Amino acid sequence: MRIKSVSRTVFRICVWISVAGIGTVQAAQSLDTIIIDAGYDKQTRIAIVPFSQGPEFSRLQAFSEIVEFDLARSGQFAPTARDNMLSYPNRAEDVFFRDWRILGVEYLVIGRAGIDPAGKLKVDYHLFDVFNEREMIVDSVTTSRSGWRDAAHRISDRIFEAVTGIPGAFSTKIIYVLAQNSGMPNAHYSLELADADGERAKTLFSSNEPLLSASWAPDGNSVVYVSFETGKQTIVLQDLQSGARQLISDFTGINGSPVLSPDGRRLAMVLSKDGNPEIYVMDLADRSLSRITRHHSIDTEPTWTEDGRSLIFTSDRGGRPQIYKVELGTNFVERLTFEGDYNASARLLPDGQHLIFVHRRAGIDHIAWLDLERDDLRVLTQTALDESPSVAPNGTMLIYATQVQGKGILAVVSIDGRVKYRLPSSSGDVREPAWSPFIETL
Repeated sequence: MRIKSVSRTVFRICVWISVAGIGTVQAAQSLDTIIIDAGYDKQTRIAIVPFSQGPEFSRLQAFSEIVEFDLARSGQFAPTARDNMLSYPNRAEDVFFRDWRILGVEYLVIGRAGIDPAGKLKVDYHLFDVFNEREMIVDSVTTSRSGWRDAAHRISDRIFEAVTGIPGAFSTKIIYVLAQNSGMPNAHYSLELADADGERAKTLFSSNEPLLSASWAPDGNSVVYVSFETGKQTIVLQDLQSGARQLISDFTGINGSPVLSPDGRRLAMVLSKDGNPEIYVMDLADRSLSRITRHHSIDTEPTWTEDGRSLIFTSDRGGRPQIYKVELGTNFVERLTFEGDYNASARLLPDGQHLIFVHRRAGIDHIAWLDLERDDLRVLTQTALDESPSVAPNGTMLIYATQVQGKGILAVVSIDGRVKYRLPSSSGDVREPAWSPFIETL
């Protein structure tokens, strides 16, 4: 990976990744350019020295490259180009802080990878505060040989948190729908699971009928989604480990927009079994239903507040789609968005005070951010047909679906809107992403 400044106003971090695994090897698709607005002047200068790797890892992408890319795509770090490094230490005793201060480096990461006596992969690494000449982290990650990417992401998480005070989300996952030949007789749909950087995608379920509205259980062990596999709209819960699937809802009419509560015990959804699309909540223990909204308009796209006491949803009860909040204990409904004639697909940030959603401006759909206390709205994306935003569990980034040259892709933007990048493209249209909660991968 090489990182170069190409102008005074824009930094382009061009990432070329030729990933190979242990055993059967497939080259990864190259990632798009990350464009970082130079106005973002709080980036931390960090140097990730190439990790020492034995010959048994000769077919692996360097661990340090993954760590470097993780930190760069967060938008909060500016990694030092390797060609500019004055030395390449991989042990603490070989670190000379003066070399790094000359380069203006604030933090330094070194490491080495090897196989331990038990035959497992072990990666030792150090994080140094260069200006204060102190060691902040000395640690190791041990995993199976096939878990080398997990090890690199875990190291990135630790470094990110040590420097920023915010838990890293590089070890998280995403799910999304991949549609091929949509609208054609040979259409095919699959629910895909991948690392947060788009790598290691695998199919959870596939069908010749549409799949929609996938979302995560709060423990990260299962997902819920809408399937048309039976010829009608149904809601399915699927365990990720075993692949076991259970039917949750198949009422007459709409069974849509399922989302599990923060405690995983209830499921909010949209049903039209009583004639009109309304928000319902199901207790998963006994499958009992509670109707939440009662209005002649279309109420849809529920999402939970962090305390599980309220739902945020989309409704056209005011004449145009806007975002509302309903308290479950009182059924009190409050309108949250007023700017623009279309706001939908809302998601709360972990702090519970900021909202992201699809906002239409000048006839074009963008992703917007709203401070609920100050009523401050900011547009984060400049692409067209942006939809389905989903927030990283640490609240620093969000993933969304958009289109480039008529093809559906996934893109990521930082919460401040300054960092944007696209995940690897695929052979079909990619849509409806959902970012996982924090999960254990090692």
